[in-house]
Amino acid sequence: MLLGDIRLKVWGDAMMNILLWVLQILAALLYASSGVMKVFLFDKVSKDVPSFGALPRPVWSALGVLELVCTVGIIVPDALHWMPVLTVASAAVLAVESLAFIFVHMRYREAAPIVMSAVLGLVMAFVAYGRLVLAPIL
Repeated sequence: MLLGDIRLKVWGDAMMNILLWVLQILAALLYASSGVMKVFLFDKVSKDVPSFGALPRPVWSALGVLELVCTVGIIVPDALHWMPVLTVASAAVLAVESLAFIFVHMRYREAAPIVMSAVLGLVMAFVAYGRLVLAPIL
């Protein structure tokens, strides 16, 4: 029975690792597009989103750069097995940023962005916890 338990644990660890990689890649794509939008396309997209008026343009640009840096941080350290704690830190920063965006969107009563920010924040919190505790990259 011990061998069966070991197989189940190894299989569970492998599945958790796959799940975390899928979440990391999907989040990287989403946050990369969001960062590019905030840094390079802000004037074009800000006309249609009232909550973009909540913060000055340089702050939005800084948040976009932060998202781009964290996008690299949630993929590259794990992929290279180099300082994987940066993946945890990047995911945690994005989770906190999502909380801030929830409050901004609440102020403007924008339901869809509130839900999206909440879901992304929870996913990033799960990735941070997952890479720290459930399936760390050593």
